[in-house]
Amino acid sequence: MSLAFKFPTINPNDVLQSIVETAIDGILLIDTSGNVLMVNSAVTTLFGYSPEELLGKNVTILMPSPHRQNHDGYIHNYLSTGIKKIIGIGREIEGLRKDGTLFPARLAVSEIIIGEEHYFTGIIQDLTEMKAVQQEIIKLNHELEEMVTERTIELQEAVNLLLETNQQLNQSIEKHKSYELALLATRDELHKSLEKEKELNLLKSRFVSMASHEFKTPLSSILSSAALISKYVTTEQVADRSRHVDRIKSSVNHLNNILMDFLSITRLEEGQFVPVISRFSLLSMLSELKAEAESLLKKDQQLICEHDFDDLEMKSDKNILRNILYNLVSNAVKYSEEGKKITCRITLDDEFFRIMISDQGMGIPLEDQKHIGSRFFRASNVVNVPGTGLGLNIVLSYLHTLKGTLSFESEPGKGTTFTITLPLSYEN
Repeated sequence: MSLAFKFPTINPNDVLQSIVETAIDGILLIDTSGNVLMVNSAVTTLFGYSPEELLGKNVTILMPSPHRQNHDGYIHNYLSTGIKKIIGIGREIEGLRKDGTLFPARLAVSEIIIGEEHYFTGIIQDLTEMKAVQQEIIKLNHELEEMVTERTIELQEAVNLLLETNQQLNQSIEKHKSYELALLATRDELHKSLEKEKELNLLKSRFVSMASHEFKTPLSSILSSAALISKYVTTEQVADRSRHVDRIKSSVNHLNNILMDFLSITRLEEGQFVPVISRFSLLSMLSELKAEAESLLKKDQQLICEHDFDDLEMKSDKNILRNILYNLVSNAVKYSEEGKKITCRITLDDEFFRIMISDQGMGIPLEDQKHIGSRFFRASNVVNVPGTGLGLNIVLSYLHTLKGTLSFESEPGKGTTFTITLPLSYEN
């Protein structure tokens, strides 16, 4: 089948020459002796030679050993036997640049017969960037495996402690049962132990449910992205590969954030957390927080900060205060629809200040409000929204450490306002 053209005023040979010359991949033509008869600009760019340095030279100048010594034998064997071993079959090779460096490439060889003469064309695609992406994926997978292994050990230790505590509670309950008839005074203590066991079982159930969902989703995303990247092998698909690499990194960061929440709770419970007190500008800190939180906003959402006072200096743990506010703002964004407004209002009251973060989101059902702040608890109307149920629990622990309080008002379907109250000057 011949090529078809429809250029009434353009010479088809000029069109073909332009296509070859502007092609992204390298294109060269050799004769049966391996001598280079034609190269396009991509070849000279890839290998670092000028056209004059390549034309008339043997194509083996572009090959490392042992392919350099064997190349002419490949052509001779084909012309003698007619058996195609590399012609018409793409394969990966190493190219040898003028400066002696090697680079990975994909070579496709085709045969051209003009009259009695045989010629061979080679199309060379640079695989350097694709190989780099593959190595990045391998590195990310290795880092993820190490991270999951490390965190799994920590979680297993926590679960073992939980089981040990549960066993101790069961033993305590059995002991109290044996004295129930004789010691009526233990009835209240027994009731408390039973309630504690129910709470513990509920806590375990919430943890298993949350962990199975929150770990499965990013891990599935990583696996699917890795599978898709392996299919994007051309230079034109760099954007597709980069998008999936970013998706893998985002999923790894999400897993790390979940595990960091678990570690934060452990440190707070074991008394390992000590606030780092410093003096800083309240409004400057809020400005930094607002700039960081802008990246969380959905389409047409607005984050508005309001205050009716000049800047002032406060004394507290800046990093913990920032984490508290970031958690509340991110919740407001997450549980609000596109186009809604999130407001952060700051007021002063003698030696205290209040920050009210309001949204126009889905609100909290009345029956769930008494459980807000409980570990792993999530309201019944947000089960389809990703989350661990740990954020507000950590916020409450941080506020307790900084001698602050948290309150909220919420109306289902209209929104929620969380209010934190903290002293302007932390005193131990």
